[in-house]
Amino acid sequence: MESGGKGFLVLLLPISFLIIFLVSTWRFLLALVVLIIGFNIWQQYQWQQWCQRVNPVFHQLVRENQGKITSMDLAIRGSFPGPTAKRYLDGKASEFGASIVNPGTGSEVYYFITASILGNILDSSEPVKALSAQPVTTAARSLLAPPAPQPVAAEPEVELAPPATHEEVKPNLAKQLVFGSLIQSELAKRLNVYSSTVYKRRNDPEFPEWTRSRDPDGIAWTFSETTKEFFPIEE
Repeated sequence: MESGGKGFLVLLLPISFLIIFLVSTWRFLLALVVLIIGFNIWQQYQWQQWCQRVNPVFHQLVRENQGKITSMDLAIRGSFPGPTAKRYLDGKASEFGASIVNPGTGSEVYYFITASILGNILDSSEPVKALSAQPVTTAARSLLAPPAPQPVAAEPEVELAPPATHEEVKPNLAKQLVFGSLIQSELAKRLNVYSSTVYKRRNDPEFPEWTRSRDPDGIAWTFSETTKEFFPIEE
């Protein structure tokens, strides 16, 4: 009993001092807790405001780099520290479900996939179908075959349809331009090239002349970054 009472006194003294300290200083402790919580809320608010200013820079980099971006790219473009850029990209990756790849160089690469980027990837992966061989017409066979003897009974001559002229090709283009423009895969089929070739050349200054040289009607085309479509250049 005597040893148990001494042990209880050993615990009772620190507890008593702690209770007295809390009773005496609880106002200061409460003020300190409120100050810490308010400071954290203020920091969070400042971070949200900063992110709102950086969002346009981030969106532009995603469009320019086809969804691939590193913290160094963002830090250089925005002129702010690398850890801040990494914290921002980690938040965006969690928000949009982006993929994070570490190539082994120490810098993580973030992949943000948008609808336009996914469409370009699918277009570039689809090769243009080879043109099927055109069957030899009856008129061509008659030119290649040796002259046949004339029959005794005269037969009425069959009038062959004249070849399609340039004016007859225009309605086909009008059907394609239902919305006034073509998408990448449609223009690639018209130019008889791969869709990835159009994608690589679409921002070149010589793109209109290049399309004119390959277009069956000699039409020059231009690319719009806003709508991601191709429009004919009217002369």
